[in-house]
Amino acid sequence: MAQDRFLHILHFLHFANNSPDEGEGYDRLWKLRTVFDKLNEAYAKFYNPLEHLAVDKVIVKFKGRVIFRQYIPKKRKCFSIKIYKLCDESGYTYDMSVYLARDSHFAIDDMTATHATVRHLTRRVESLGHKIFMDNFFSSPRLFDDLDRCKINSCGTVRPNRRDMPSDFEPKQLKLKRGDIRVRTRGGLTALVWKDRREVYMLTNMDPPPAEGNFRDDSNRPMKPRIVERYNRHMGYIDNSDRMANSSSMSRRTFKWPTKLFFHLLDLTVLNSWILLSSCGAKYTHRDFRLLLVRNLIQEAGKSQDRPTPRLVGRPGAAATNVLRLESRHNKYWPAKSSTHLWCRLCPSRGQRK
Repeated sequence: MAQDRFLHILHFLHFANNSPDEGEGYDRLWKLRTVFDKLNEAYAKFYNPLEHLAVDKVIVKFKGRVIFRQYIPKKRKCFSIKIYKLCDESGYTYDMSVYLARDSHFAIDDMTATHATVRHLTRRVESLGHKIFMDNFFSSPRLFDDLDRCKINSCGTVRPNRRDMPSDFEPKQLKLKRGDIRVRTRGGLTALVWKDRREVYMLTNMDPPPAEGNFRDDSNRPMKPRIVERYNRHMGYIDNSDRMANSSSMSRRTFKWPTKLFFHLLDLTVLNSWILLSSCGAKYTHRDFRLLLVRNLIQEAGKSQDRPTPRLVGRPGAAATNVLRLESRHNKYWPAKSSTHLWCRLCPSRGQRK
């Protein structure tokens, strides 16, 4: 199934790479969203996600010219392409969408761009009782109320200036000491601020509201509320998935943004395949699975019939002459194991050192 999906990506790569102007219009960008939709259908068809999920953004380093390239100065990859992902505890990418610099067009009076992004990523897990964790880039009281109506519990950090946040949670009005906790509730929604080295604002509808006060352990260190501990335990799913996908990445430096995204999607598909195989009881490591996949691909390619070498008509070009010369010498230019030097075996016989 994944092989069929990547045929669509290859068709898209051919279209994008041969276009006269890469930054011309937005129609080409929506074709990329179609490719993502096809992959998302394949990812969701054969896997049931675990109870706890996380929504976050990942960045794919890219310095070339593309209209939706992002500049984030605080990141190590300051020039990048941004992708929103939904992952579970195993690191399986269940849904994703690429940021095309037009998400603000989805915003309406009651739904911001980040609100619409989360609703799009969670559309396949509605009414299933999942628990979603997110950071303050996405979370807001209106989003949590919307997810609660879809029977999805939510938890995450929140910015104090979000709409419908408690008015007395502004930093200038709070005079908290280290370890203090302040709580406000509205129905099943709980807003919390906890003072550690700085104020930590949390929003949740899956945990009971904690008690207010100043709480410290026997070593006089501030005690973390249960909501904060739970958030720290489950929020790293996206980072774990990104780390595993990039541990043996096939991506190389290129100025073609479709090629860059293609190899990133290929890494994600290989990772999802390994997680899917592991969930069925297989005992392969991620590295061994990649090596086995490469061997199987080489074996399948070797089964194809060798095409006959076409006869050259007329005077051959310089490139064709070089190819025939290499083949006539039984591939002596290919590197071979040697304990004395790492030079080409044919060049030193002529007195050449490079």
